Amino acid sequence: MRVVIAEDNVLLAGGLKLLLTAAGFHVAAVTEDAPGFAAAVAEHRPDVTIVDVRLPPTFRDEGIHAAIHARRRHPGLPVLVLSQYVEQQYAGELVSDGRGGVGYLLKDRVGRVSEFIDALRRVAAGGTVMDPEVIGQLLTRPAHDPIAALTPREREVLALMAEGQDNATLAARLVITENAVHKHIGNIFAKLGLSPADSGHRRVLAVLTYLSRR
Repeated sequence: MRVVIAEDNVLLAGGLKLLLTAAGFHVAAVTEDAPGFAAAVAEHRPDVTIVDVRLPPTFRDEGIHAAIHARRRHPGLPVLVLSQYVEQQYAGELVSDGRGGVGYLLKDRVGRVSEFIDALRRVAAGGTVMDPEVIGQLLTRPAHDPIAALTPREREVLALMAEGQDNATLAARLVITENAVHKHIGNIFAKLGLSPADSGHRRVLAVLTYLSRR
């Protein structure tokens, strides 16, 4: 599986390359800025990419915009974004195209090797992976928000869905049956107004609703 990394921190970039190589990935390129990332994606057509939110020259949002631009030029390009802090706007913007194959993790998650590798594989397979801390900060919604209509348990289910967990994992994490998970998800879809006739995957649309509300 080919990977392109955009990370200006030499130590972190080197560590990621060693970690991924040991896990069986092929690191096709490591770049330190947005133009280099764009060129590497065009040249190598990676199976998944890893991008730091903040890249030179201003260290503000070059990375996330490079990732979004790359997904526009290469639809469905899997992107796992790494950030030092929770930046809600970018988390919502990244998944706004509804195509999946996206992730947003805090950098300390990289130290949890098995979790990080699992998250990267899920993103490469088209899944959506969000850091639990990002999800936690997105839980608070204004009164008019449709998320407010969900029960506490339904919010727990939706939060785990936004992390990219499947129904079996949801059941195990919440210590309930998969049938109960299925019912909760059905209630979530109904309360968010997502009918089977909606275009797109309802699971993705539910997560987008969850992430996009302020």
